[in-house]
Amino acid sequence: MKTVGNFSFYETEIEGVFIIEPKLYGDNRGYFMETYKEEDYNKAGLNYKFVQDNQSKSKMGVLRGLHFQKNYPQAKLVRVLEGEVYDVAVDLRRGSKTYGKWTGALLSAENNRQFMIPRGFAHGFVVLSDTATFAYKCDELYHPEDEGGILWNDPEIGIEWPFEGEVILSEKDKLHPTLNESKIEF
Repeated sequence: MKTVGNFSFYETEIEGVFIIEPKLYGDNRGYFMETYKEEDYNKAGLNYKFVQDNQSKSKMGVLRGLHFQKNYPQAKLVRVLEGEVYDVAVDLRRGSKTYGKWTGALLSAENNRQFMIPRGFAHGFVVLSDTATFAYKCDELYHPEDEGGILWNDPEIGIEWPFEGEVILSEKDKLHPTLNESKIEF
């Protein structure tokens, strides 16, 4: 763990993927926190230039993923503004000792955690609360023609999604290949 400014950075078991906890300042009026400060992230070794912010709202059981862009990979800094999700990153980096491995983090409006996912990863999340509002910064613009994906329940990857019941998927997400079928590497 490394603390820089108002942020604590915890590297996961996969190199380059971090769980970030911002410091919260609260009193009887509510709270204040910095959610991003380029200088502090750079000092922690997370040197990204974010160019696009996105936000989605989903209901319980919605699983979005596992997504990536093939030719314009994106690093993502993700967080939850309302509700709770389980967020996952799968390593697709060529030559990585953790290629095909995954790591995850429980993100919620209550814990204020963020998940930093570098380029070269597939990303997805499942909503655990009644609804969740999810926000993320990207260091590359979204290119719709460049979308790629991996099947959310690929047995070779073995993600342990903490959701009981049937997940709700987009038609596109139902059709993604497995990692072995896609042979994708960054």
